[in-house]
Amino acid sequence: MTRPLVISDCDEVLLHMVAHFKDWLGETQGVDFNLVGNNFATAMRWRESGQAVEERDIWRLLGGFFDTEMHRQNPIEGAVEGINTLAENADVVILTNLNDERQQRRTEQLAAYGVHARVFTNQGPKGPALKAIVEEYAPSRAVFIDDLAQHHHSVSETVPGVRRLHLCGEPMLAPHIDCAHRAGHAHARIDNWAEALPWLQDQLHNPSQEEDA
Repeated sequence: MTRPLVISDCDEVLLHMVAHFKDWLGETQGVDFNLVGNNFATAMRWRESGQAVEERDIWRLLGGFFDTEMHRQNPIEGAVEGINTLAENADVVILTNLNDERQQRRTEQLAAYGVHARVFTNQGPKGPALKAIVEEYAPSRAVFIDDLAQHHHSVSETVPGVRRLHLCGEPMLAPHIDCAHRAGHAHARIDNWAEALPWLQDQLHNPSQEEDA
């Protein structure tokens, strides 16, 4: 009999990212990061000129952070304990939007904090990648955890039977991002692991659970 399956994002779900990215930009790249609203792209400006950082440079800077600064990232409160508690009675995999060459680095990064899970890398919407994972594991039940509304939308269209939790553990981002639960693409929105863990356990192990929490 197959086990339940947890498919979790990493950045802002298990590990803080944007706060460390902001610090690194200011310390070494001459870029100020000031998030107003939910537009990540317009949050970055060159300190010297005040001009917005163009898209090609945003991707270059993000790549530079993940290539050299992942050691800065630290766990979201309760995330390591929470995901490892789930792993006691379910398979756990990580689906992270990083280029494939960073898969091993992400695996080692999580293992250093005590999260020993298979890591899948992805670019773009997560629905198709998640569908392939679910088909491989054929779980009894499955839940998806991510901090970005667009990925819940993608999964809701591609694998609608997967339960979906919108969780953003970064206080700098949580008030500003679109809410997948409000949009109807996630079954719940919970931004802390203390409350998320019992919800997730119920989704995985309560066969009568059918409707939104």
